[in-house]
Amino acid sequence: MLSTLLAAFWIMVPAYVPNPVAALCGGGTPVDFGRNYSDGRRLLGEGKTFRGLVCGVLAGVAVGALQIWLAGTWGWTFLPQHTAASIIILPLGALLGDMGKSFVKRRLGKNRGESWPIADQYDLVAGAFILMLVFDPSWLFTYVTWPILIVILILTPILHRAVNIIGYICGVKKEPW
Repeated sequence: MLSTLLAAFWIMVPAYVPNPVAALCGGGTPVDFGRNYSDGRRLLGEGKTFRGLVCGVLAGVAVGALQIWLAGTWGWTFLPQHTAASIIILPLGALLGDMGKSFVKRRLGKNRGESWPIADQYDLVAGAFILMLVFDPSWLFTYVTWPILIVILILTPILHRAVNIIGYICGVKKEPW
């Protein structure tokens, strides 16, 4: 069980890192350029910025590159092996999943920062895995086994909540969810 937990966390680190980094580094030009959808609501909102997107993806790639280096240097062959593709796809997919959730949230009339249980926790997993399914399905099916997927589904909301509480305490987030 411990090896499955470690493998699940190892796989997801490049996808877990981008959202808090995007929140920390965000600001500037919104990805939607301030445009509204046909319903009169913003496409994504002020919280989705190019700076946050770029910094978040770069942070995920940097962590993934560190994982590749650690695995190669220390011979950690017992862990899932990240590739150049996986460490780009996972963080990009995580942030695109978050943006997709924000788009749907706006269509439902939910405000920025308003809690949306389940969607708030799993948007990054869905985005990361959908993008991986499109661009590198062999990596996804090799490393994300059923037991690992179950652990990811349990681990993600716990980590999501913990990171959001820390962000709230540090003043990066306005809400602790």
